Amino acid sequence: MTRAAATFFVDTSCISQNRVSVTLTLLFPEEKQMRLVRGVRVALALAGLCAYVSAQGAAAPEESTYPTKPVRLIVPFAPGGTNDILGRMLANHLGARLGRTFVVDNRQGADGAIGTEYVTKANPDGYTLIVLSAAYAMNPAVRKLPYDPQTAVEFIIGLGSGPTVLSVGPALQVDSAKALFAVARSKPGQVIFGTSGGFQYFATALLQTLSGLQFNIVLYKGTAPALVDVIGGQTHASIAPILPSQPHFKSGKLKPLAMGTLKRSTMLPDLPTLDELGVKGFDASNWYTIAATPGTPKAVTDKLYAEIAAYMQSPETLKTLTSMGVAVEVKSTPVVRKFVRDEIVKWRQVAIDAKMPREVN
Repeated sequence: MTRAAATFFVDTSCISQNRVSVTLTLLFPEEKQMRLVRGVRVALALAGLCAYVSAQGAAAPEESTYPTKPVRLIVPFAPGGTNDILGRMLANHLGARLGRTFVVDNRQGADGAIGTEYVTKANPDGYTLIVLSAAYAMNPAVRKLPYDPQTAVEFIIGLGSGPTVLSVGPALQVDSAKALFAVARSKPGQVIFGTSGGFQYFATALLQTLSGLQFNIVLYKGTAPALVDVIGGQTHASIAPILPSQPHFKSGKLKPLAMGTLKRSTMLPDLPTLDELGVKGFDASNWYTIAATPGTPKAVTDKLYAEIAAYMQSPETLKTLTSMGVAVEVKSTPVVRKFVRDEIVKWRQVAIDAKMPREVN
């Protein structure tokens, strides 16, 4: 009987430090050659296992050392707004902490939809992020979007929110929100609200719906020109973010009447909320969140969450953002996802009630 020995070496260094050798004794026609076949199958199976493990672990080093190149942080609005300020604060911090440049890229237009679309089409590798705000949940109610807002982005972390304030100018001599509402009730459609499009428009429409009153809503291309006309007497009132409004409160050119959030602001602690004054459930907070392209590795989003959460809750950051009127409230991915889903439903109903026109093309 003729016998021959053959040894197969399989490199399984991806599993252990040792090379596995499979030695097969070849038994020629006198004995069943099926044993040879089984041995070859064992060797091939080990080789396949090694290849699979290698493939599964290939991305791990990249994710653990993230970032290895500059990261683009999209701000879907023009420079100078709260989205932009938050984005630049985070970019500076993350760049210093993680050792790579975080570049703020302002891609404004369509109330944030243009910048958002850019992120939805980016590689899901964590190198394209975006600062989103309430406009993300409002756009679906009035715009035909090239993406599904329910699945368009991977939310990483909720940052907090900025309050709005109901205020009046000199053309309407009232000292309280109740007095303003009384005028609006006696003169339907004659109290003029100056507002920018997007978020402020929705906030004003929400007030109209919940109060049961009818306003004349005039749209401007931004918050600043809207407030200028309230101050100048061309319009009567406005619901605007607290940050651009505050200097006019201090100068006496605008009179704040009520907060447009469920909680009072530390910047105006004595000013009641609209909810307290009887407009139950009124909440027009401009919230902020960081998101990425869907499919971004969890190791990357977890790393970003940890870094951003620590920064947002640091005493120095809290002091800075509080002075801007931003209420910091860190939220996890599941919480943000549900919150945004609820916001989309809320603002869609506001648009329906206010009969806002919707894009058809």
